[in-house]
Amino acid sequence: QALSEIAGMGGGGGDLQEIRARPLAERKVDMHGFCNPSDFQRSPYLSARGNIANIFRGSTEEGYKAYHADKYDEDKNPNGIINFGTSENKLCFDLMSKRLTQTDMNLMEPPLLQYPDWKGHMFLREEVARFLTYYCKAPAPLKAENVIVLNGCGSLFSALATVLCDPGEAVLIATPFYGGITQSVFLYGNVKLVYAYLDSKITGTSTRPFQLTVEKLEKALQDARAEGVTVRALILLNPQNPLGDIYSLSELRDYLEFAKRHELHVIVDEIYMLSVFDESATFHSVLGMDRLPDPQRTHVMWGISKDFAVSGIRFGTLYTENQDVANAVASLCYFHGVCGPVQHKVAQLLRDRGESVAPYWINQVYLRANHARLKAAHTYVTDELKTLGVPFLNRNAGFFVWIDFRKYLRTGTFEEEMLLWRRFLDNKVLLSCGKAFECSEPGWFRIIFADKTHRLQLGMQRIRKVLEEREQEILAEEKEQPCQSEQDGKADSTDEVIFVSRHQEPTCAGSSNLGDLIGLLQQQMRSSDWLQKNTAEQFA
Repeated sequence: QALSEIAGMGGGGGDLQEIRARPLAERKVDMHGFCNPSDFQRSPYLSARGNIANIFRGSTEEGYKAYHADKYDEDKNPNGIINFGTSENKLCFDLMSKRLTQTDMNLMEPPLLQYPDWKGHMFLREEVARFLTYYCKAPAPLKAENVIVLNGCGSLFSALATVLCDPGEAVLIATPFYGGITQSVFLYGNVKLVYAYLDSKITGTSTRPFQLTVEKLEKALQDARAEGVTVRALILLNPQNPLGDIYSLSELRDYLEFAKRHELHVIVDEIYMLSVFDESATFHSVLGMDRLPDPQRTHVMWGISKDFAVSGIRFGTLYTENQDVANAVASLCYFHGVCGPVQHKVAQLLRDRGESVAPYWINQVYLRANHARLKAAHTYVTDELKTLGVPFLNRNAGFFVWIDFRKYLRTGTFEEEMLLWRRFLDNKVLLSCGKAFECSEPGWFRIIFADKTHRLQLGMQRIRKVLEEREQEILAEEKEQPCQSEQDGKADSTDEVIFVSRHQEPTCAGSSNLGDLIGLLQQQMRSSDWLQKNTAEQFA
Protein backbone atom coordinates (compact mmCIF):
# COMPACT_ATOMS: atom_id res chain seq x y z
CA GLN A 1 0.00 0.00 0.00
CA ALA A 2 2.84 2.37 0.85
CA LEU A 3 4.47 1.73 -2.50
CA SER A 4 1.19 2.28 -4.32
CA GLU A 5 0.57 5.53 -2.47
CA ILE A 6 3.98 6.98 -3.22
CA ALA A 7 3.87 6.01 -6.86
CA GLY A 8 0.36 7.53 -7.18
CA MET A 9 -1.09 4.24 -8.32
CA GLY A 10 -4.12 4.00 -6.08
CA GLY A 11 -4.33 2.52 -2.63
CA GLY A 12 -5.94 5.72 -1.36
CA GLY A 13 -2.75 7.66 -1.86
CA GLY A 14 -3.15 10.61 -4.21
CA ASP A 15 -0.18 12.21 -5.89
CA LEU A 16 3.31 12.62 -4.50
CA GLN A 17 2.93 16.33 -3.82
CA GLU A 18 -0.12 15.64 -1.68
CA ILE A 19 1.67 12.89 0.27
CA ARG A 20 4.62 15.15 1.01
CA ALA A 21 2.24 17.84 2.28
CA ARG A 22 0.74 15.55 4.92
CA PRO A 23 2.00 15.63 8.51
CA LEU A 24 4.67 13.05 9.21
CA ALA A 25 2.37 11.01 11.42
CA GLU A 26 -0.11 10.59 8.56
CA ARG A 27 2.37 9.43 5.94
CA LYS A 28 2.90 5.78 5.21
CA VAL A 29 6.52 6.59 4.32
CA ASP A 30 8.31 9.92 4.74
CA MET A 31 9.68 10.72 1.31
CA HIS A 32 10.85 14.26 2.14
CA GLY A 33 14.48 13.35 2.58
CA PHE A 34 15.05 11.27 -0.50
CA CYS A 35 12.62 12.18 -3.26
CA ASN A 36 12.18 15.24 -5.43
CA PRO A 37 8.55 15.10 -6.60
CA SER A 38 9.06 17.72 -9.29
CA ASP A 39 11.32 15.25 -11.09
CA PHE A 40 8.96 12.31 -10.64
CA GLN A 41 7.76 10.71 -13.85
CA ARG A 42 6.21 7.31 -13.58
CA SER A 43 7.86 4.86 -15.96
CA PRO A 44 5.50 2.45 -17.74
CA TYR A 45 8.36 -0.08 -17.82
CA LEU A 46 8.66 -0.32 -14.03
CA SER A 47 6.53 -1.69 -11.22
CA ALA A 48 5.42 0.59 -8.38
CA ARG A 49 8.44 -0.63 -6.43
CA GLY A 50 10.67 -0.07 -9.45
CA ASN A 51 9.44 3.49 -9.79
CA ILE A 52 10.28 4.16 -6.16
CA ALA A 53 13.78 2.74 -6.60
CA ASN A 54 14.15 4.96 -9.66
CA ILE A 55 13.37 8.18 -7.81
CA PHE A 56 14.77 7.22 -4.41
CA ARG A 57 17.23 10.03 -3.97
CA GLY A 58 17.80 13.21 -2.01
CA SER A 59 20.35 15.94 -1.45
CA THR A 60 23.00 13.37 -0.55
CA GLU A 61 22.56 11.44 -3.81
CA GLU A 62 22.27 14.63 -5.85
CA GLY A 63 25.50 15.98 -4.41
CA TYR A 64 27.24 12.62 -4.79
CA LYS A 65 26.38 12.54 -8.49
CA ALA A 66 27.54 16.14 -8.98
CA TYR A 67 30.81 15.34 -7.24
CA HIS A 68 31.55 12.33 -9.45
CA ALA A 69 30.84 14.40 -12.54
CA ASP A 70 33.20 17.20 -11.41
CA LYS A 71 35.78 15.78 -8.96
CA TYR A 72 38.47 18.07 -7.65
CA ASP A 73 41.96 17.15 -8.81
CA GLU A 74 44.94 19.27 -7.84
CA ASP A 75 46.41 19.04 -11.35
CA LYS A 76 43.64 18.03 -13.75
CA ASN A 77 40.60 19.79 -12.24
CA PRO A 78 41.60 22.35 -9.57
CA ASN A 79 38.17 24.02 -9.79
CA GLY A 80 36.29 20.76 -9.24
CA ILE A 81 34.10 19.86 -6.27
CA ILE A 82 35.79 19.01 -2.96
CA ASN A 83 33.85 16.27 -1.21
CA PHE A 84 33.27 16.95 2.49
CA GLY A 85 29.98 15.05 2.29
CA THR A 86 30.85 11.37 1.88
CA SER A 87 32.07 9.71 5.08
CA GLU A 88 35.36 8.24 3.94
CA ASN A 89 38.83 8.21 5.48
CA LYS A 90 41.25 9.51 2.83
CA LEU A 91 44.21 9.81 5.18
CA CYS A 92 45.63 6.28 5.11
CA PHE A 93 46.01 5.18 1.48
CA ASP A 94 49.77 4.88 1.94
CA LEU A 95 49.43 2.47 4.85
CA MET A 96 46.60 0.37 3.42
CA SER A 97 47.95 0.11 -0.12
CA LYS A 98 51.28 -1.14 1.23
CA ARG A 99 49.64 -3.69 3.53
CA LEU A 100 47.15 -4.98 0.94
CA THR A 101 49.87 -5.59 -1.67
CA GLN A 102 52.19 -7.64 0.52
CA THR A 103 52.82 -11.23 -0.58
CA ASP A 104 50.63 -12.88 2.10
CA MET A 105 47.60 -11.18 0.55
CA ASN A 106 47.94 -12.87 -2.84
CA LEU A 107 46.99 -16.46 -2.06
CA MET A 108 44.83 -18.19 -4.68
CA GLU A 109 43.48 -21.66 -3.83
CA PRO A 110 40.49 -23.60 -5.27
CA PRO A 111 38.14 -22.94 -2.31
CA LEU A 112 38.48 -19.19 -2.87
CA LEU A 113 37.15 -19.56 -6.41
CA GLN A 114 34.24 -21.82 -5.47
CA TYR A 115 30.89 -21.24 -3.76
CA PRO A 116 31.48 -20.73 -0.02
CA ASP A 117 29.26 -21.24 2.98
CA TRP A 118 26.88 -18.30 2.48
CA LYS A 119 27.71 -17.09 5.99
CA GLY A 120 31.33 -16.70 4.87
CA HIS A 121 34.42 -18.94 4.76
CA MET A 122 35.04 -20.43 8.20
CA PHE A 123 38.67 -19.22 8.25
CA LEU A 124 37.39 -15.63 7.98
CA ARG A 125 34.59 -16.04 10.50
CA GLU A 126 37.07 -17.45 13.01
CA GLU A 127 39.37 -14.50 12.46
CA VAL A 128 36.50 -12.02 12.81
CA ALA A 129 35.48 -13.67 16.10
CA ARG A 130 39.03 -13.37 17.46
CA PHE A 131 39.34 -9.79 16.22
CA LEU A 132 36.04 -8.67 17.80
CA THR A 133 36.87 -10.53 21.03
CA TYR A 134 40.08 -8.49 21.31
CA TYR A 135 38.88 -5.04 20.23
CA CYS A 136 35.42 -5.20 21.78
CA LYS A 137 36.98 -6.47 25.03
CA ALA A 138 34.51 -9.35 25.17
CA PRO A 139 34.41 -11.04 28.61
CA ALA A 140 34.58 -14.47 26.91
CA PRO A 141 35.82 -15.56 23.46
CA LEU A 142 33.25 -14.83 20.76
CA LYS A 143 32.18 -17.76 18.58
CA ALA A 144 32.74 -18.09 14.83
CA GLU A 145 29.35 -19.79 14.46
CA ASN A 146 27.71 -16.48 15.44
CA VAL A 147 29.55 -14.53 12.73
CA ILE A 148 28.05 -13.77 9.30
CA VAL A 149 29.88 -11.96 6.50
CA LEU A 150 28.19 -9.74 3.90
CA ASN A 151 29.32 -7.15 1.36
CA GLY A 152 28.94 -4.11 3.60
CA CYS A 153 26.79 -2.89 6.48
CA GLY A 154 24.20 -1.43 4.10
CA SER A 155 23.44 -4.99 3.00
CA LEU A 156 23.30 -6.01 6.65
CA PHE A 157 20.71 -3.33 7.48
CA SER A 158 18.67 -4.45 4.48
CA ALA A 159 18.87 -8.14 5.39
CA LEU A 160 18.10 -7.60 9.07
CA ALA A 161 15.12 -5.35 8.34
CA THR A 162 13.77 -7.97 5.95
CA VAL A 163 14.04 -10.91 8.38
CA LEU A 164 12.98 -9.02 11.54
CA CYS A 165 10.05 -7.01 10.13
CA ASP A 166 7.11 -7.61 7.83
CA PRO A 167 6.33 -5.07 5.07
CA GLY A 168 4.89 -1.88 6.55
CA GLU A 169 6.34 -2.48 10.01
CA ALA A 170 8.96 -0.20 11.50
CA VAL A 171 12.30 0.18 13.23
CA LEU A 172 12.95 2.84 15.87
CA ILE A 173 15.96 5.16 15.46
CA ALA A 174 17.09 8.46 16.99
CA THR A 175 17.58 11.48 14.73
CA PRO A 176 19.84 12.81 13.37
CA PHE A 177 21.22 9.58 11.91
CA TYR A 178 23.06 8.31 8.83
CA GLY A 179 20.41 8.68 6.12
CA GLY A 180 21.52 5.69 4.06
CA ILE A 181 19.76 3.45 6.60
CA THR A 182 16.40 4.69 5.29
CA GLN A 183 17.18 3.37 1.84
CA SER A 184 18.65 0.12 3.15
CA VAL A 185 15.60 -0.89 5.17
CA PHE A 186 12.96 0.39 2.75
CA LEU A 187 13.95 -0.54 -0.80
CA TYR A 188 13.89 -4.32 -0.31
CA GLY A 189 11.90 -4.88 2.84
CA ASN A 190 9.39 -1.99 2.68
CA VAL A 191 10.26 -1.32 6.32
CA LYS A 192 9.98 2.23 7.58
CA LEU A 193 11.70 4.12 10.35
CA VAL A 194 10.10 5.66 13.43
CA TYR A 195 12.04 8.66 14.72
CA ALA A 196 12.98 9.61 18.26
CA TYR A 197 13.76 13.27 17.60
CA LEU A 198 16.75 14.73 19.40
CA ASP A 199 17.53 18.45 19.53
CA SER A 200 20.24 20.80 20.72
CA LYS A 201 18.40 22.08 23.78
CA ILE A 202 19.58 21.19 27.27
CA THR A 203 16.34 20.43 29.08
CA GLY A 204 14.98 17.84 31.49
CA THR A 205 17.16 14.74 31.58
CA SER A 206 19.31 15.95 28.65
CA THR A 207 22.73 17.11 29.83
CA ARG A 208 24.25 17.56 26.37
CA PRO A 209 22.97 18.56 22.92
CA PHE A 210 21.22 15.83 20.93
CA GLN A 211 21.36 13.44 23.86
CA LEU A 212 19.52 10.15 23.46
CA THR A 213 17.48 9.21 26.53
CA VAL A 214 15.14 6.34 27.31
CA GLU A 215 12.34 8.90 27.80
CA LYS A 216 12.69 10.02 24.18
CA LEU A 217 12.70 6.42 22.97
CA GLU A 218 9.60 5.66 25.06
CA LYS A 219 7.76 8.65 23.64
CA ALA A 220 8.61 7.79 20.03
CA LEU A 221 7.57 4.17 20.54
CA GLN A 222 4.26 5.05 22.21
CA ASP A 223 3.45 7.66 19.55
CA ALA A 224 4.06 5.07 16.82
CA ARG A 225 1.90 2.47 18.54
CA ALA A 226 -0.86 5.04 19.00
CA GLU A 227 -0.85 5.47 15.23
CA GLY A 228 -1.12 1.72 14.72
CA VAL A 229 2.51 1.22 13.66
CA THR A 230 4.17 -2.02 14.70
CA VAL A 231 7.76 -1.41 15.80
CA ARG A 232 10.01 -4.48 15.78
CA ALA A 233 13.51 -3.18 16.48
CA LEU A 234 15.73 -0.36 17.69
CA ILE A 235 18.85 0.81 15.82
CA LEU A 236 21.77 2.22 17.82
CA LEU A 237 24.76 3.86 16.13
CA ASN A 238 27.83 3.81 18.39
CA PRO A 239 29.91 5.91 17.76
CA GLN A 240 27.02 7.95 16.41
CA ASN A 241 26.97 9.33 12.87
CA PRO A 242 26.69 12.34 12.42
CA LEU A 243 27.04 13.48 16.05
CA GLY A 244 30.22 11.62 17.00
CA ASP A 245 28.68 10.67 20.36
CA ILE A 246 30.05 7.62 22.19
CA TYR A 247 27.57 5.98 24.53
CA SER A 248 28.63 5.12 28.07
CA LEU A 249 28.13 1.63 29.44
CA SER A 250 25.27 2.83 31.62
CA GLU A 251 23.57 4.46 28.63
CA LEU A 252 23.96 1.30 26.54
CA ARG A 253 22.52 -0.77 29.35
CA ASP A 254 19.54 1.59 29.67
CA TYR A 255 18.81 1.40 25.92
CA LEU A 256 19.07 -2.40 25.90
CA GLU A 257 16.83 -2.72 28.97
CA PHE A 258 14.27 -0.46 27.28
CA ALA A 259 14.31 -2.71 24.22
CA LYS A 260 13.94 -5.83 26.36
CA ARG A 261 10.89 -4.39 28.16
CA HIS A 262 9.20 -3.89 24.81
CA GLU A 263 10.54 -7.08 23.17
CA LEU A 264 12.41 -5.10 20.52
CA HIS A 265 15.42 -6.40 18.64
CA VAL A 266 18.45 -4.12 18.94
CA ILE A 267 20.70 -3.60 15.90
CA VAL A 268 23.95 -2.01 17.10
CA ASP A 269 26.12 -0.48 14.38
CA GLU A 270 29.69 -0.10 15.68
CA ILE A 271 31.37 0.62 12.35
CA TYR A 272 33.44 3.54 13.75
CA MET A 273 34.60 1.69 16.88
CA LEU A 274 38.33 1.96 16.04
CA SER A 275 38.02 5.56 14.79
CA VAL A 276 37.98 7.11 18.28
CA PHE A 277 41.04 9.31 17.86
CA ASP A 278 41.48 10.96 21.23
CA GLU A 279 42.68 9.21 24.37
CA SER A 280 40.23 11.21 26.46
CA ALA A 281 37.32 9.31 24.88
CA THR A 282 36.63 5.62 25.57
CA PHE A 283 34.51 3.40 23.35
CA HIS A 284 32.42 0.63 24.90
CA SER A 285 31.15 -2.15 22.67
CA VAL A 286 27.92 -3.97 23.39
CA LEU A 287 29.95 -7.15 22.94
CA GLY A 288 32.14 -6.08 25.85
CA MET A 289 29.28 -5.98 28.35
CA ASP A 290 29.36 -8.58 31.11
CA ARG A 291 25.72 -9.44 30.53
CA LEU A 292 23.37 -8.58 27.70
CA PRO A 293 19.79 -7.96 28.87
CA ASP A 294 18.38 -9.87 25.87
CA PRO A 295 21.15 -11.68 23.94
CA GLN A 296 18.72 -13.37 21.53
CA ARG A 297 17.52 -9.98 20.32
CA THR A 298 20.89 -8.17 20.25
CA HIS A 299 22.73 -8.04 16.92
CA VAL A 300 26.04 -6.22 16.41
CA MET A 301 27.45 -4.93 13.11
CA TRP A 302 30.95 -3.86 12.13
CA GLY A 303 32.93 -3.47 8.90
CA ILE A 304 36.33 -2.42 7.60
CA SER A 305 35.26 0.44 5.32
CA LYS A 306 35.60 3.16 7.99
CA ASP A 307 38.12 1.92 10.55
CA PHE A 308 40.52 0.62 7.86
CA ALA A 309 39.89 3.42 5.33
CA VAL A 310 38.83 1.03 2.54
CA SER A 311 35.23 1.95 1.72
CA GLY A 312 35.76 0.52 -1.78
CA ILE A 313 36.18 -2.99 -0.31
CA ARG A 314 32.67 -4.08 0.53
CA PHE A 315 32.87 -6.08 3.75
CA GLY A 316 30.58 -6.08 6.77
CA THR A 317 30.02 -8.57 9.53
CA LEU A 318 27.15 -9.42 11.86
CA TYR A 319 27.51 -11.02 15.27
CA THR A 320 24.37 -12.57 16.71
CA GLU A 321 23.74 -15.41 19.14
CA ASN A 322 20.30 -15.99 17.64
CA GLN A 323 20.72 -18.82 15.12
CA ASP A 324 17.24 -18.27 13.66
CA VAL A 325 18.26 -14.71 12.76
CA ALA A 326 21.68 -15.90 11.57
CA ASN A 327 20.20 -18.52 9.25
CA ALA A 328 17.55 -16.17 7.87
CA VAL A 329 20.19 -13.52 7.11
CA ALA A 330 22.44 -16.20 5.61
CA SER A 331 19.73 -17.06 3.09
CA LEU A 332 20.05 -13.47 1.81
CA CYS A 333 23.85 -13.68 1.73
CA TYR A 334 23.43 -15.35 -1.66
CA PHE A 335 22.66 -11.85 -2.97
CA HIS A 336 25.24 -10.05 -0.82
CA GLY A 337 28.25 -12.35 -0.67
CA VAL A 338 31.92 -11.38 -0.44
CA CYS A 339 34.14 -12.96 -3.10
CA GLY A 340 36.68 -15.56 -1.97
CA PRO A 341 39.91 -13.62 -2.68
CA VAL A 342 38.61 -10.62 -0.73
CA GLN A 343 37.64 -12.87 2.20
CA HIS A 344 41.25 -14.10 2.26
CA LYS A 345 42.64 -10.54 2.22
CA VAL A 346 40.33 -9.43 5.04
CA ALA A 347 41.30 -12.45 7.16
CA GLN A 348 45.00 -11.65 6.65
CA LEU A 349 44.39 -8.03 7.55
CA LEU A 350 42.54 -8.87 10.77
CA ARG A 351 45.02 -11.53 11.94
CA ASP A 352 48.11 -9.32 11.59
CA ARG A 353 49.50 -10.26 14.99
CA GLY A 354 53.25 -10.30 14.29
CA GLU A 355 55.13 -11.80 17.22
CA SER A 356 52.86 -10.28 19.82
CA VAL A 357 49.61 -11.64 21.17
CA ALA A 358 47.90 -8.41 20.15
CA PRO A 359 47.61 -7.51 16.45
CA TYR A 360 51.02 -5.94 15.88
CA TRP A 361 50.65 -4.02 12.62
CA ILE A 362 47.13 -2.90 13.44
CA ASN A 363 48.00 -1.48 16.86
CA GLN A 364 51.59 -0.33 16.47
CA VAL A 365 51.52 0.93 12.90
CA TYR A 366 48.06 1.51 11.47
CA LEU A 367 45.89 2.66 14.38
CA ARG A 368 48.62 4.80 15.88
CA ALA A 369 49.14 6.67 12.59
CA ASN A 370 45.43 6.79 11.72
CA HIS A 371 44.42 8.28 15.07
CA ALA A 372 47.18 10.91 14.90
CA ARG A 373 46.12 11.92 11.38
CA LEU A 374 42.42 12.04 12.28
CA LYS A 375 43.16 14.16 15.33
CA ALA A 376 45.31 16.61 13.33
CA ALA A 377 42.67 16.96 10.60
CA HIS A 378 39.90 17.40 13.19
CA THR A 379 41.95 20.09 14.94
CA TYR A 380 42.52 21.97 11.69
CA VAL A 381 38.84 22.04 10.73
CA THR A 382 37.58 22.91 14.21
CA ASP A 383 40.17 25.69 14.54
CA GLU A 384 38.88 27.11 11.26
CA LEU A 385 35.30 26.95 12.58
CA LYS A 386 36.35 28.76 15.75
CA THR A 387 37.95 31.49 13.65
CA LEU A 388 34.69 31.86 11.73
CA GLY A 389 32.69 32.01 14.95
CA VAL A 390 30.67 28.92 14.05
CA PRO A 391 29.44 26.65 16.90
CA PHE A 392 29.93 22.90 16.52
CA LEU A 393 29.58 19.72 18.54
CA ASN A 394 32.98 18.85 19.98
CA ARG A 395 33.50 15.08 19.73
CA ASN A 396 36.44 12.71 19.23
CA ALA A 397 35.06 9.84 17.15
CA GLY A 398 34.34 9.26 13.47
CA PHE A 399 35.31 11.42 10.51
CA PHE A 400 32.80 14.23 10.95
CA VAL A 401 31.93 17.42 12.80
CA TRP A 402 28.29 18.40 13.42
CA ILE A 403 28.14 22.13 12.70
CA ASP A 404 25.57 24.76 13.67
CA PHE A 405 24.98 27.07 10.67
CA ARG A 406 21.61 28.28 11.99
CA LYS A 407 22.74 31.89 12.23
CA TYR A 408 23.15 31.89 8.43
CA LEU A 409 19.44 31.10 7.96
CA ARG A 410 17.24 34.19 8.00
CA THR A 411 13.92 32.37 8.50
CA GLY A 412 15.16 29.08 9.96
CA THR A 413 13.46 26.66 7.55
CA PHE A 414 14.56 23.47 5.82
CA GLU A 415 14.00 25.20 2.47
CA GLU A 416 16.54 27.83 3.48
CA GLU A 417 18.89 25.09 4.68
CA MET A 418 18.67 23.48 1.24
CA LEU A 419 19.44 26.81 -0.43
CA LEU A 420 22.56 27.14 1.73
CA TRP A 421 23.55 23.55 0.85
CA ARG A 422 23.20 24.32 -2.87
CA ARG A 423 25.19 27.48 -2.42
CA PHE A 424 28.07 25.47 -0.97
CA LEU A 425 27.79 23.07 -3.91
CA ASP A 426 27.76 25.98 -6.40
CA ASN A 427 31.00 27.11 -4.77
CA LYS A 428 32.45 23.64 -5.35
CA VAL A 429 32.34 22.15 -1.86
CA LEU A 430 29.97 19.30 -0.99
CA LEU A 431 28.59 19.13 2.56
CA SER A 432 25.69 17.17 4.05
CA CYS A 433 22.71 19.16 5.32
CA GLY A 434 20.79 18.26 8.45
CA LYS A 435 17.65 17.19 6.59
CA ALA A 436 19.63 14.34 5.03
CA PHE A 437 19.95 13.00 8.59
CA GLU A 438 16.31 13.81 9.49
CA CYS A 439 17.52 16.45 11.95
CA SER A 440 14.57 18.20 13.59
CA GLU A 441 16.27 21.61 13.59
CA PRO A 442 17.07 23.38 10.29
CA GLY A 443 20.61 24.70 9.92
CA TRP A 444 22.83 21.86 11.12
CA PHE A 445 25.39 20.45 8.67
CA ARG A 446 27.91 17.60 8.73
CA ILE A 447 31.43 18.10 7.42
CA ILE A 448 33.91 15.26 6.79
CA PHE A 449 37.43 16.17 7.91
CA ALA A 450 39.29 12.89 7.21
CA ASP A 451 41.04 14.31 4.16
CA LYS A 452 44.44 15.58 3.04
CA THR A 453 45.62 19.00 4.20
CA HIS A 454 45.54 20.75 0.82
CA ARG A 455 41.92 19.72 0.21
CA LEU A 456 40.91 20.71 3.74
CA GLN A 457 42.50 24.13 3.29
CA LEU A 458 40.87 24.81 -0.08
CA GLY A 459 37.51 23.41 1.04
CA MET A 460 37.47 25.57 4.17
CA GLN A 461 38.37 28.63 2.06
CA ARG A 462 35.32 27.94 -0.11
CA ILE A 463 33.12 27.48 2.97
CA ARG A 464 34.43 30.72 4.46
CA LYS A 465 33.59 32.57 1.24
CA VAL A 466 29.98 31.36 1.27
CA LEU A 467 29.48 32.15 4.96
CA GLU A 468 30.96 35.63 4.74
CA GLU A 469 28.78 36.43 1.73
CA ARG A 470 25.73 35.09 3.52
CA GLU A 471 26.57 37.10 6.65
CA GLN A 472 26.69 40.31 4.65
CA GLU A 473 23.38 39.50 2.97
CA ILE A 474 21.68 38.92 6.32
CA LEU A 475 23.06 42.20 7.68
CA ALA A 476 21.71 44.03 4.63
CA GLU A 477 18.32 42.32 4.94
CA GLU A 478 18.07 43.20 8.63
CA LYS A 479 18.81 46.86 7.93
CA GLU A 480 15.85 46.86 5.57
CA GLN A 481 13.66 44.75 7.87
CA PRO A 482 14.57 45.28 11.55
CA CYS A 483 14.20 42.10 13.55
CA GLN A 484 11.40 41.75 16.08
CA SER A 485 13.18 39.32 18.39
CA GLU A 486 16.21 37.14 18.47
CA GLN A 487 15.92 33.92 16.51
CA ASP A 488 14.86 31.07 18.78
CA GLY A 489 16.69 27.82 19.16
CA LYS A 490 20.33 28.84 19.11
CA ALA A 491 22.89 26.48 20.55
CA ASP A 492 22.81 26.12 24.31
CA SER A 493 25.46 27.15 26.79
CA THR A 494 27.22 23.89 27.52
CA ASP A 495 30.74 22.57 27.53
CA GLU A 496 29.66 20.03 24.92
CA VAL A 497 29.44 22.72 22.23
CA ILE A 498 32.32 25.00 21.33
CA PHE A 499 31.34 28.66 21.13
CA VAL A 500 33.27 31.56 19.68
CA SER A 501 32.58 35.20 20.37
CA ARG A 502 33.43 36.52 16.89
CA HIS A 503 30.73 37.07 14.26
CA GLN A 504 27.98 37.41 16.85
CA GLU A 505 24.51 37.46 15.37
CA PRO A 506 22.99 40.93 14.94
CA THR A 507 20.44 41.73 17.61
CA CYS A 508 17.91 44.48 18.02
CA ALA A 509 18.96 47.59 19.92
CA GLY A 510 18.18 47.30 23.60
CA SER A 511 17.66 43.55 23.52
CA SER A 512 20.80 42.81 25.55
CA ASN A 513 20.43 42.24 29.24
CA LEU A 514 22.58 40.97 32.08
CA GLY A 515 21.83 37.33 31.18
CA ASP A 516 22.98 37.93 27.61
CA LEU A 517 26.23 39.49 28.84
CA ILE A 518 26.90 36.62 31.24
CA GLY A 519 26.19 34.13 28.46
CA LEU A 520 28.61 35.95 26.16
CA LEU A 521 31.33 35.86 28.82
CA GLN A 522 30.73 32.15 29.37
CA GLN A 523 31.04 31.53 25.64
CA GLN A 524 34.29 33.47 25.49
CA MET A 525 35.73 31.53 28.43
CA ARG A 526 34.77 28.17 26.94
CA SER A 527 36.10 28.98 23.49
CA SER A 528 39.43 30.37 24.75
CA ASP A 529 42.48 28.25 25.51
CA TRP A 530 44.05 31.03 27.60
CA LEU A 531 43.40 29.22 30.89
CA GLN A 532 44.96 26.01 29.54
CA LYS A 533 48.03 27.82 28.27
CA ASN A 534 48.53 30.01 31.33
CA THR A 535 48.52 27.75 34.36
CA ALA A 536 49.79 28.56 37.82
CA GLU A 537 52.71 26.20 37.26
CA GLN A 538 53.79 28.08 34.15
CA PHE A 539 53.62 31.43 35.92
CA ALA A 540 55.73 30.01 38.75
